[in-house]
Amino acid sequence: MPSRSKRFDHIDIVELQPRTASGEWPAKATLGRPVDVSAVLLKDGHDVLAAAVRWRPEGGSWSWAPMRPGELSRFHGSWVPTEIGAHQVQVVAWTDRFAGWRRDLVKRAAAGQDLGVEFEVGARLLEALVDKVGEAAGLRLREAVTGLRSTVCAPQVRLDVALDPELAALTEGVVADWDQTRSAKLAVWVDREAAEFSAWYELFPRSYGGFRGVIGELDRIAALGFDTLYLPPIHPIGRSHRKGPGNTLQAGPDDPGSPWAIGGPEGGHTAIHPELGDEEDFTALLDAARARGIEIALDYALQCSPDHPWVAEHPEWFNRLPDGSIRYAENPPKKYQDIYPINFWPEREADRVALWQACRGVFEHWIKRGVRVFRVDNPHTKPLAFWGWVIAEIQRNHPDVLFLAEAFTAPGMMSRLGEVGFSQSYTYFTWRTHRAELAEYVAELSSAPSRHQMRPNFWPNTPDILEGVLRNGPLSAFALRLVLAATLVPSYGIYSGYELGENTPQRDDNTEYLDSEKYQVVRRDYGAEPNLNGLVRTLNTFRREHRALQRLDGLQIHGSDNEAMLVYSRRWDDDVVLAVVNLDPFAAQAATLALDPAALGFGWDEPMVVEDALSGQSFNWQGPHPWVSLDPSVQPAHLLHVRRR
Repeated sequence: MPSRSKRFDHIDIVELQPRTASGEWPAKATLGRPVDVSAVLLKDGHDVLAAAVRWRPEGGSWSWAPMRPGELSRFHGSWVPTEIGAHQVQVVAWTDRFAGWRRDLVKRAAAGQDLGVEFEVGARLLEALVDKVGEAAGLRLREAVTGLRSTVCAPQVRLDVALDPELAALTEGVVADWDQTRSAKLAVWVDREAAEFSAWYELFPRSYGGFRGVIGELDRIAALGFDTLYLPPIHPIGRSHRKGPGNTLQAGPDDPGSPWAIGGPEGGHTAIHPELGDEEDFTALLDAARARGIEIALDYALQCSPDHPWVAEHPEWFNRLPDGSIRYAENPPKKYQDIYPINFWPEREADRVALWQACRGVFEHWIKRGVRVFRVDNPHTKPLAFWGWVIAEIQRNHPDVLFLAEAFTAPGMMSRLGEVGFSQSYTYFTWRTHRAELAEYVAELSSAPSRHQMRPNFWPNTPDILEGVLRNGPLSAFALRLVLAATLVPSYGIYSGYELGENTPQRDDNTEYLDSEKYQVVRRDYGAEPNLNGLVRTLNTFRREHRALQRLDGLQIHGSDNEAMLVYSRRWDDDVVLAVVNLDPFAAQAATLALDPAALGFGWDEPMVVEDALSGQSFNWQGPHPWVSLDPSVQPAHLLHVRRR
């Protein structure tokens, strides 16, 4: 039974959205993008209900918008955020007595009942609303009241006054006082656009001679259409147990080691590896990137090499084995002898507070230097409590800062990291290859509550992961996975070398690259043929031109008679994009499609023009069953802008 202290309202407002799975953390929204709000309204009897959504920045004034009724008592509305940061959202419901009166008046008139008393009921309902509308509308309502009470007019004239559509429009959405019920306030965090829509490119600065060398790559990266350049850790690298090429334990004197073995005599997480440059060089890189519309994303990896200053200064922050040594990191069968994990729950509370404050200080150090995006390494190996605390602390003063979670972990943990504050997340896309599993996964990510708490960022490869059809695969495999990553969700990324089809694994039993750049410098000729530079440019240009690809919702999976073809569309208002992707990188495939015209905004047999961004061709289609054929050696997909003929 409900608690006796519970307040009972006239109307129950339940199943509110947007909210996260637990409802304990703010739902995610994006600046300038509509935020859909819905709720189920329940009330005894057969009254007509009405609702509005109201919202405000935290501490600001409320704005209102009407909600529309849908199926199964669910009402829908939306609002568009105009500033980033914390917001509150609430649904307000009431009985629309005037609409209910009009509905019943029609039935009574049809039954031939006397309507004299009913006209007076309607007049009084209108009088209660006069002061809640504008001056002109109020005048019109008073005229209607006079007409309803007129004893010299025939009943049909008074009925016509009551049923005037203009009168209904003037009273629609006017919030009445008599049984107004307000829902609980929902918390929503509004991020800037890059949190939902972004294109990432990853490279190791040391392979380009440091920060000044990376500046020389910016024009190429900008021309490819990327807006975020992600750099693995730029800090000093430890010497103790330094890894050699291929993750071996025998590092030579000139081997650079893994950037994730952070810390040395030069400093720790707030220091720059001297071989990359100094703070002036780093600032020059930030400025040069910004001038080209590119943000620099830094790796934030909370772990230490044995040579990190924290190891000597704060031994209480690390786990010790019975022999007194510090346990190094492992992810069986992988071993990271050059890395010490941090113990986020030291025995003394004062030590925990000092550690967490120091970790927050690392963020603040780089934020002061102009960094606004962080890719966070293995967040699932650190406490959720820490992330919930530190992200809120950072965003309180810097609401524009974004966090990408590199969390290849259990679904619940991956989702929960998004819920407690991460702006984006790596996903299982790398391992989803077949039509059914791709369709199921992207549909899950695009639907509530998942899309309110975890924004996906699709990476077909990373420096750690060469998987699936990419292993020893042809360039066509890289092409089809690129199209999927760039168009299934709004954010995606690639690790440098992808555009060249780098495909050689270290061994059959792991996902590592042969001659991995994690342990050695790699030089590349990005103009070498064949390459995917043209496809990357086309995809990123198309993504910027089409709003439909810039929101996580609006997805529709369509059918075909060939399991090797994945067919899907994204729609935002009148912008409609349809993709047909051949999932077989080795052979041509043909299919008869089974489109859902309504999902595209078309009638069942309405003609449509589809323009292919990848080939430049245009086709006239009519009906839901066009036929397509794709040869992966020529073109991996149709990427179609759908419009009326």
